[in-house]
Formats: sequence, C-alpha cells, structure tokens
Amino acid sequence: MKKKSIPDLSRAEYDILNILWREGRQSVREVHDHLTEVYSWAYSTTKTTMDRMAQKGLLERESFHGVFLYVPQISKPAGMAKWVRFFADRVLQMEMGAVMSMFAHSNSLTPAEIVELQKLLDSEADKG
Repeated sequence: MKKKSIPDLSRAEYDILNILWREGRQSVREVHDHLTEVYSWAYSTTKTTMDRMAQKGLLERESFHGVFLYVPQISKPAGMAKWVRFFADRVLQMEMGAVMSMFAHSNSLTPAEIVELQKLLDSEADKG
C-alpha cells in the first residue's frame, strides 16, 4: 500500500473499498453485484465511480485477460481513519479516544489494524 495523502471519501467510495478489502481483487461487475444490496444504481454508475477512484489513486486498475480488475491502494485502517476523523469531529462530536474504544470492542478490525488506525489518527492530530 502506498503512503500518500488520502482524499476525503464519499460513502459510495468507502463501500467500494470495503468490498475490495474484504473480497480482494474484483471486476466492476463483481463489485456492482455486492453494491446492489445497498444501492439501486446502474452498472455504469459503479464503473464510473471506480474509474474516478482509480484516477484519485484510491484504486489500481489492472487488465487481466481483457477484464479490468481493481485493487485498493490504501489500507483498511487508512480508509477508516478518514471516516473516523469525520464522524468523531462532525457527526458524533466525540473525542478520538472514545471513538477508538468503540473500534477496540468491535470485530470490524483486527488488533493490528486497530494499532495502524490509532497511529494514523495520531499522526493526523499532530498535523492539525
């Protein structure tokens, strides 16, 4: 995974990344099939969103036997750090420690991912 400044993520972008983190390398069709549970948009919308994510550096697009496969270019904790910071500051209006304890008590991240998330949030706090 590349170290770089991560742009703000839309909910749809985060959902796409979450599918790729969970499932690994996927085609647009495979991602779209997962998204139909949440979004009622056309295949072309999924393709456009994923192509834009590739342009932003969030995904890498690889050609495999004439099909494009997409791979996340940011780690799950790095992507979550964007969402955690947004929700802690703007939605929950909570301190980061309280938000981190929620992650520590959930099964959404492994212990190593929680450590990485904490480091990312701490480095963002140092910049701010």
